[in-house]
Order: sequence, then structure tokens, then C-alpha cells
Amino acid sequence: MEPDEALEVLCVGETMSLVAPADATPLERAPAFTLSAGGAESNVAIHLASLGHRVGWASRVGDDPLGRRLVADLARAGVDTALVEVHPAAPTGVYFKDPRPEGTRVHYYRAGSAASTMDQDFLADVVLDAPAAVHLSGITPVLSTGCDRLVRRLLTRPRRSRLSFDVNHRPALWSAAEAAPVLRELAQLADVVFVGLDEAAALWSVRTPEEVRALLDRPELVVVKDGALAAYEFGVGTTSVPAPRVEVVEPVGAGDAFAAGYLSGLLRGADASRRLRLGHLLAARSLLSTEDHQALPDLAELEERLAYDERAWGGLRIGGDA
Repeated sequence: MEPDEALEVLCVGETMSLVAPADATPLERAPAFTLSAGGAESNVAIHLASLGHRVGWASRVGDDPLGRRLVADLARAGVDTALVEVHPAAPTGVYFKDPRPEGTRVHYYRAGSAASTMDQDFLADVVLDAPAAVHLSGITPVLSTGCDRLVRRLLTRPRRSRLSFDVNHRPALWSAAEAAPVLRELAQLADVVFVGLDEAAALWSVRTPEEVRALLDRPELVVVKDGALAAYEFGVGTTSVPAPRVEVVEPVGAGDAFAAGYLSGLLRGADASRRLRLGHLLAARSLLSTEDHQALPDLAELEERLAYDERAWGGLRIGGDA
């Protein structure tokens, strides 16, 4: 099946059913839970759709209620799901968020999932050449040997679309020692790369954003997120934008929101400062919830904050009494 209309962005990767406490209570004590769609690439797709982009998500789900529900959830969020395939035997993966004072833990139940059956034959070249950008993450190659072949094909084939890659190391899936050489190799093949400074330090023993850029010297653009401090874009030049202060409820999913905001700015021809600001603003919204994505953003409020001068931006607080 083909998408209903030409896509600006195609996001490729596994989405699971996400079970999370309704508030920031640890899993074993939480009295109520939410059930939603959770996956790095589909999170990016949902955020992009909320900003008005034509975006699709491609993956496989099980022939089960959870798979049908998450596909319906993404469709309701404005994401084109025409490229999602249903596997007749393998299940839809599930994961649980466990918010704790020392940090959120994530428990995965994804072994043998439908998405792990994807391989290098998933998605035709004509489909991959249509959008302006294709977005992947470093989660997919560790799911199976077939998924690794898929990612390598997408990154090495002659392409018309800009290839965006979020390093997204998941220690629960593979150790830093295992992941480091693979994720660097894959990142070097992309056009746009997203990586957290703490993540890069754990993988490659780098200490500064500049050292990350020196290590990832081939991509057109490398975006380094330094937690609550700032984000950096390395391209023709270097641009940094401080992060607004946020009353954090739960951090998982904020990186996906940042990537979507940045890509939205890139697709619309915004300058480096504006696209980094948009990434920060979407990440801030994600930090205010235990879910990976929330209601549609207030676009007028986003535009107002994007237009702040440096002094106003530097004093921006989001959440709490702000």
C-alpha cells in the first residue's frame, strides 16, 4: 500500500505498546496506568505531524489488539500508516516505564516481535526516494540481524532523501562496548545525526561537543544535546542554544521530541538557532509528562517563544509556576 499523499518525512523503526503510570509513581505502586504507542521513530513522526508536516511511519506489528491499537493511535495523531505491515505470527512488542526518584527505568518485552522480522527487503526504493527526509535510530540495528541489514541498506543505498539518524543507544539492548563501533559506523553514513553528550561520552569517551564532531566528521550536520544545558549544531559553522529551564516530570522521550522539532525547522528552511530552539521547546513539552507525546502544541505560543531575543530566551522557564 502507498501513502495517501507525498510525504515530507518517513520514519522507520519499531513501535511498541507503552504502559506507563498515570503520574510519576514507581511502577509497583502506581494505581493507574496509560496505554499508548511508544517508539523512538514513531514519537518523532507524531511530533512532526503535530507541527503540520506530512509524515509517515513504516514498520511491522503483530496481528493482535495491541498492534491494531497503536496503528490506530498513530493514524489519529495524523501519521500516515499505509507502510505498516501486519505479521501473522509474531507479536507486537510491549514496554513499561518505571519512574523513580533516581531516574526512569524502562522494561522491554520485545524479543521476537513483529518489527524484529524486518530486513533489507522491507520498503521499496521508490518509497524511500519519495520523501524529503528518512529518519532512523540506532535502536533498529540491534533488534535482529535482518533489522541491521535494513538499516545498512538505507544508509548505503544511492538516495535522494536526506537521511536523519538518532544514535539512541539503549544499554538494555546492548552494552556500550558492543554498540560503540557499530553506532559510529552507522552515524558516519547519515546526513544529519543526533546524539546526547552523555551518550557519546559513554560510547566513545569524548568529553565535549567539539570532540563529538571530530569523531563524527562525515555527516553534513551533527546535533549534540548537552542535557539541561544547551544543544549544539555542527555544520558549515557551529551554533549553540541554551536549553530553557524545565520542571521535569519524566525524561524518556524528550530526545525524540527534540529531533522532531529540529527536523521541522530544517525542513522549513529555518536557520540553525531557530531549529535548535524548536528542538528545545518540543523536548520541554515532553519532559512535563510520563507519556512520550502529548496533546497538540500551541503553535502560536511556539512562534512567540521562537521569536524571543537572547535575554528573554535565557530567562525562559517551562512548567511549574512558569
